[in-house]
Amino acid sequence: MFRTNQSNPYPISQKPVYAKNGMVATSQPLAAQAGLDILKKGGNAIDAAIAAAACLTVVEPTSNGIGSDAFALVWTKGKLHGLNGSGKSPKRISIHALKDRGLEEIPTHGLIPVTVPGAPGTWAELSKRFGKLPFKELLEPAITYAREGFPISPTLAKYWKASYRSFKEKLTDAAFESWFKTFAPEGRAPEVGEVWSSEDHATTLQEIADTAAESFYRGRLADKIAAFSSENEGFLAKEDLVDYQPEWVDPIHINYRGYDVWEIPPNGQGIVALQALNILKGFEFPAKESVGTYHKQIEAMKLAYADGLKHVTEEKHMKRSIEEILNESYAQQRRTLIGDEALLPEAGDPSASGTVYLAAADKEGNMVSFIQSNYMGFGSGIVVPGTGIALQNRGHNFSMDPEHVNALSGGKRTFHTIIPGFLTKDNQPVGPFGVMGGFMQPQGHVQVVMNTVDFKLNPQAALDAPRWQWMKGKTVEVENRFAHHITQELAAKGHDVTIQHEPNSFGRGQIIWRNPETGVLVGGTESRTDGTVAAW
Repeated sequence: MFRTNQSNPYPISQKPVYAKNGMVATSQPLAAQAGLDILKKGGNAIDAAIAAAACLTVVEPTSNGIGSDAFALVWTKGKLHGLNGSGKSPKRISIHALKDRGLEEIPTHGLIPVTVPGAPGTWAELSKRFGKLPFKELLEPAITYAREGFPISPTLAKYWKASYRSFKEKLTDAAFESWFKTFAPEGRAPEVGEVWSSEDHATTLQEIADTAAESFYRGRLADKIAAFSSENEGFLAKEDLVDYQPEWVDPIHINYRGYDVWEIPPNGQGIVALQALNILKGFEFPAKESVGTYHKQIEAMKLAYADGLKHVTEEKHMKRSIEEILNESYAQQRRTLIGDEALLPEAGDPSASGTVYLAAADKEGNMVSFIQSNYMGFGSGIVVPGTGIALQNRGHNFSMDPEHVNALSGGKRTFHTIIPGFLTKDNQPVGPFGVMGGFMQPQGHVQVVMNTVDFKLNPQAALDAPRWQWMKGKTVEVENRFAHHITQELAAKGHDVTIQHEPNSFGRGQIIWRNPETGVLVGGTESRTDGTVAAW
């Protein structure tokens, strides 16, 4: 068991939470408690994660929905399993088809960027393989909150209102009417403490529960999704839904200072975090709060992202292998590019060498790292009428360049931002971690891992520490809690530093670590949102 600093040098909200029997950490207290209730009923960590994930589609619709994608890393019976629950693009879509409609880029909203939603199928598949309780029972808390309503929390209200104002101005087509009927039934976003409910959500979740998600892909719900898409000139068709199946995958990893850091393989961007850590492990970091530490972290992330954006897509379409990208000699090659001055990142040649995150654990040793998301907040802005199904807009990440590895084509998974993380040591689980938030996610993973391994911070302190985010070129955003002298010193090294006052721009994370000797769990939750750790 690694040793952490039990004091928190970055106090914001709370201390780490300790428990023995079980723990669920999420960005919404009601969802965390729903997962904990499932544990107390005799469910395992997998059951708890499913219950919390389904609940989050109701109690945090600003980040995810029934029409989301999902990924999971599951530790059970001495092995780590990966599940890719992202959906493919519609078979009929293509660059040529979009250009025929006068489009030179993929829209952010509407039906065009919608790919097959994977979340309901992911829940069902996890339950089928590893769950203990009946699948129907796991969705009961979500159904209850959707039907009876729940009071809006502060951070949720803030982002709901921001999305409403933006959508009211931009989404004027008739296809978006159902979003406003569902999420702004009073002609506005709900206020803090106001109770919001959705019978459509409840009915749909009940049907997913009753059919183990079959209705969503091959039954009545699939028919509704396909019909609405057809009526509004979307590309998503019934055959796309029928063909969907979550994919079990072998997680990928690198060793970082004696710890194995695990991610889902591409099409996810977890490989970017691993490559950055591969580069960084060649340096020594005697102090966390130093310009040298931050400078090297930022430079490594720039190099890893340049490679990721050029080389990563669905694995079978990649021209450079995972092994090439994570090769030690290639990491050394990229490491030598890091000097004293900020660089403009360019991709190398490896062959030459808006989301919710939750973590769950139980007393039997099962642990789950689970992430689920629409994209850009409420996603596509499309809600299938009468269902409460808010569809994601993951197709927006495809490239319109036919020569790019991530070029748009039918039946393909796009480069995906959402990534769950997991840490092991000596083939034993340390635990799940994640930081949601678009392209911040691998950057958050790197910072959390280094805070834990290099700087011995406990889970809460590792999350509370001020964060940075590389944006593009030499542009870096830092939180307003960042030390002023370090900000100035980074600028002196050529970084274009912007102080960002919006905390949610830097992602929202959860961590659960397990002591292998005692089984005691310790968790941290995101202080930048309404997060909580539910434990017993």
